[in-house]
Amino acid sequence: MKIKLILTSLVLLSACAELENFTRLDANSTPKEKFRACAVNEATTKLKNGTLFTQDFTTTKNAIVKTCLKKLAYEAAGFDSEASQIADTILSQFRN
Repeated sequence: MKIKLILTSLVLLSACAELENFTRLDANSTPKEKFRACAVNEATTKLKNGTLFTQDFTTTKNAIVKTCLKKLAYEAAGFDSEASQIADTILSQFRN
């Protein structure tokens, strides 16, 4: 029993290490690497929030893909850093 526990722990640790490699990005990261990092981050966030397994596999996968494609498109268009400020401005105008 102890051997199974140790082996399971090692497998889980190595899986976490592999996922960590997917989230390391630098200035030369390819779009594919950026997408992988985004997908891992989104899945991890959903897991932490307890929402990763609340829907079927395909629905969850499609939600993660849609979110990451939007994030990468906004980043490529240069809106990633400005998006929050733009939304604040628009909402402030509606508030007044």
